[in-house]
Amino acid sequence: MSITRPCYATREQVKAATDVAASAYADTRIDRAVETGSDDVDGLCHRRFWPEQATRYFDWPGTQYATSWRLWLDGDEAVSVSALVAGGVTIPPSDYFLRRGDGKDEAPYSHIEVDLSSSSAFSSGSTHQRAVAVTGVFAGCPATTAPAGATAEVLDASETAVDVTDSAAAGIGDLVAVDTERMLLVGKRLLTTGQTLQTALTATPSAQSVAVTSGAAYSEGETILLDAERMLILDIAANTLLVRRAYDGSALAAHTGSTIYAPRMWTVVRGAAGTTAASHLTAAPISRHVAPPLVRDLGLAYAVRQHQQEMAAYARVAGTGETAAEATGRGVKAIEEDCYRAHGRKARTYAV
Repeated sequence: MSITRPCYATREQVKAATDVAASAYADTRIDRAVETGSDDVDGLCHRRFWPEQATRYFDWPGTQYATSWRLWLDGDEAVSVSALVAGGVTIPPSDYFLRRGDGKDEAPYSHIEVDLSSSSAFSSGSTHQRAVAVTGVFAGCPATTAPAGATAEVLDASETAVDVTDSAAAGIGDLVAVDTERMLLVGKRLLTTGQTLQTALTATPSAQSVAVTSGAAYSEGETILLDAERMLILDIAANTLLVRRAYDGSALAAHTGSTIYAPRMWTVVRGAAGTTAASHLTAAPISRHVAPPLVRDLGLAYAVRQHQQEMAAYARVAGTGETAAEATGRGVKAIEEDCYRAHGRKARTYAV
């Protein structure tokens, strides 16, 4: 369990990109590369691309020398604001606007402006230090989500092993949410699907049809385990799973009546990203945070590059003979430029 922050690529994506077989050693190395790659994206763009519920404090007046009705958030860009307090006085939502420098009316917002037609104003209390408190969701991108299955059990506020209905809907490193609680997905363990193999399978790669009781209980992209062989579900036709045999470094084998397992027990960090751990019902919808596509691709590129460099003791070469040269990962440069152009936070002039 080495993941400590929400990541822009997942362990599963790196393994798929590099065709790495399952092993605890490889998983630890990949998790480290995924985390480092995500940190590198944040550093390049001067933004963080995952949402955090928090309260941020600002001096007023501060060193920004801005107009008296505008508060620049700088590195604390907001997706939404639930409370704004200045000098101990709450400013109601009707009396301020969330704005961004390019004029677009969408997150992330770079500053807050008091409605000049209202009687509200930014002010300090007994001191200018930390005089303005902004509570809300902070991120350098919209808080976009995608469905990620549902809970398969009732959860109390302390459980860190969560049974889910779809193991492929989110990957290790993803920030997932159930109700108002966010959780960081840091591991997966096998859990029985409650079904068994309905027709025997031979130990041949061409035997790719896995007959199950209900195909609706599975998802494309999900990994299943029969005895000691892992298989990747490529497609589903009624109650037949079409699979890739001997997946993830496992050995091809014959199977008869085998119990079917899937990694549907997620290990999570509860109450992540500033939220509070809570109880949840069975079948509660799960969603996962979706980073902007270029951020995702750059995070994956960084992680794959580090993983492959580490595998080669940071001495990886491209070409052979006289044309051999150290592989520097220059192909990542184009993605870096595209990502920074689309999502990099530029410096601003303070006296505005």
